[in-house]
Amino acid sequence: MEEDYPGIKQRTKNGGAEIYWGDETDIRSDCQHKRNYAPKGKTPIVKLTAKRASLNMISPITNQEIVRFQIYEGSMNADRLIGFLKRLIKTAGRKVYVILDNLSVHHARVVKTWLSEHEDVIEIFYLPSYSPELNQDGYLHCDLKGGVNSGIPARSKKKLKTKYFLTRECYRGSLRA
Repeated sequence: MEEDYPGIKQRTKNGGAEIYWGDETDIRSDCQHKRNYAPKGKTPIVKLTAKRASLNMISPITNQEIVRFQIYEGSMNADRLIGFLKRLIKTAGRKVYVILDNLSVHHARVVKTWLSEHEDVIEIFYLPSYSPELNQDGYLHCDLKGGVNSGIPARSKKKLKTKYFLTRECYRGSLRA
């Protein structure tokens, strides 16, 4: 990626395209991102609800901190990825370069076929295997998970989604969405 990225960036300048760093994540109500305290000599205890909720999200971010996202239930599959890429192209309004990790669905035959048919509006580049630190979107996910899992735990998908949108709204001052 260190050799490829300067070339990708130069191509965006020449062709007026936009770079997106993409990644998928899950948001869970029982995730531990909290800090706690206890009297000296006592172990801190975080009380959790037995009701668990989970949502999945794909959210590419540009170098200008513009975020596009989709919340979905179930696993990422080729049809869902293609549908998201179609919406990404439509909202971007210009050619899109997407940098993704090596999730197997990103390399699916149907995805590659679709990409070859739409190479005039979108190109995909892949990060090296096992290198999440290179994906800018991962830093956003970490911050969002910390915000979503602060305070009272969500007991339903609806409440988890509400906490997600409220947390995302808090970032609006520093993050355009």
